[in-house]
Amino acid sequence: MQPGCIKLVCATVPPKSTRPAQEPEWAPEHFGDLLALARQAWVREMGSRLRARGYEDYRRSDAAVMRLLRGAPMPVGRIGERLAITRQAARKLAEALRERGYATIERDPRDARRLNVSLSPAGERYAAAVIDALVELNGELVANVAPEELTSARRVLLSAIAIEHRGRRAQQDAALASQEPDTALASQQPDTAAAPAPQAPGRW
Repeated sequence: MQPGCIKLVCATVPPKSTRPAQEPEWAPEHFGDLLALARQAWVREMGSRLRARGYEDYRRSDAAVMRLLRGAPMPVGRIGERLAITRQAARKLAEALRERGYATIERDPRDARRLNVSLSPAGERYAAAVIDALVELNGELVANVAPEELTSARRVLLSAIAIEHRGRRAQQDAALASQEPDTALASQQPDTAAAPAPQAPGRW
């Protein structure tokens, strides 16, 4: 080293984290991951509270479907519409409830194509337990979160749900757009089809 020179040592300094100080280290970076973790935690807690009430077989779809069926029968197709699932998936839910002894499935006397799902007496008791646990869990959440934060969270969750609806609408629009050129081409073709033959008197 020459006299008067200063040797500089460069070290790589890791970038400062942008994560808020109050956020736990294990928290995921993306909202979708956090949403999935919250959903899993909610389902596990519901299962734990149902087990404490004597029900060992809680499933994540129970909270929604039991509330739909409590009080009045509902057609399988209507269950699918309310839960935003296919008719086939709704039929599987209904069959699973029947196998667990919580529901009955009968054909509508006015329309044999329609299957009505009703809660059995055991299903009514299970539905009451599910709703009781749900109200309890919701009450604890509300007690620990400010009302304005709950309002904001609800808007965020509705926006997340809307993403799927926008995606479906985009797919439908794309499918319609792909058919438009063929339709336009067909409209430009000369009509060479023969005119229908006149009908003989009394044929109708």
